[in-house]
Amino acid sequence: MRTLITGGAGFIGSNLAARLIARGHAVTIFDNLSRPRTAYNLGWLQGLGEHGPGTLTFVEGDLRDFSALEQLAPKADTIVHLAGQVAVTTSVQNPRDDFMVNALGTLNVLEAARLAPQQPAVIYSSTNKVYGSMEEVAIVEEPTRYRYRDLPHGIDERFPIDFHSPYGCSKGAGDQYVRDYARIYGLRTTVFRQSTIYGPRQFGVEDQGWAAHFAIATLMGRPITIYGDGKQVRDMLYIDDLIDLYELAIANNERTVGQIYNVGGGMAHTISIWQEFQPLISHLAGHTVQPTSHGEWRPGDQQVCVLDTRKVERDLGWQPKTSFPTGMQRLWDWIVEHRDLFV
Repeated sequence: MRTLITGGAGFIGSNLAARLIARGHAVTIFDNLSRPRTAYNLGWLQGLGEHGPGTLTFVEGDLRDFSALEQLAPKADTIVHLAGQVAVTTSVQNPRDDFMVNALGTLNVLEAARLAPQQPAVIYSSTNKVYGSMEEVAIVEEPTRYRYRDLPHGIDERFPIDFHSPYGCSKGAGDQYVRDYARIYGLRTTVFRQSTIYGPRQFGVEDQGWAAHFAIATLMGRPITIYGDGKQVRDMLYIDDLIDLYELAIANNERTVGQIYNVGGGMAHTISIWQEFQPLISHLAGHTVQPTSHGEWRPGDQQVCVLDTRKVERDLGWQPKTSFPTGMQRLWDWIVEHRDLFV
């Protein structure tokens, strides 16, 4: 199997590439290495490619360069499109760049696949942010968290999309383009609307990857700012469980053509981002961790975002396996082992 991964040197991409190389796949990474420390992930993958049963090819390039994607698409059986601008706050600061990377970049991937003689399947990494702030959903406040009043399984794929923030707009545009290219052109496309993913090789920052960011800040003695009241609830999905799903989707794309799937930890793997997370990170650190400051709620921040994943379970037989405490222990151990990367 020949797999092209855009953003393959990033957090999700490097974990996926490593798994596919171990399975004997021929993997091509397309990445502009603009995010900090992606070069480190690339070096790690190149070592795996030299000695693993699969192979690795790296092409440095940008999603806005259609000609580069047009050359690579015919060499792939599957394109996993992970590259993009990932932070809401960055999109607010520079909406034009956010649009060019996420919306136009995704269209470039689709067009490259459509024009290829043997059209590759395309799997797109979308986001829960396409559902907006979900202000109309009834929320109940509890001592340490918020919860949905009437949605025991969370938000399903039929929930109305509402692109709140430039990031939501650009990712949502890509989301809908990917779906429509299956309907209009018959391209084998699949959309994963992903919730909060965490795990090793995640270089979390304040704007994105909050669990890793808090862990890195705690270990390195850096400031931690809590925006809002810290009762915001997210469903957490460990990286290995997500990679299991990508493998299933690559192997069974005929089942998922034109489909949109919510992908997250679901109700069984939820936590509030500080009120309930603080005891866990304090346990991992061996001392009580306190935030340095508090800030106002950020644009588009959802009080609760828990995705109903029963559709993907039904179609592909997939469920998350890793509990959040277990996954956080693995992430913490990886950060401790690689603390020199965070100096």
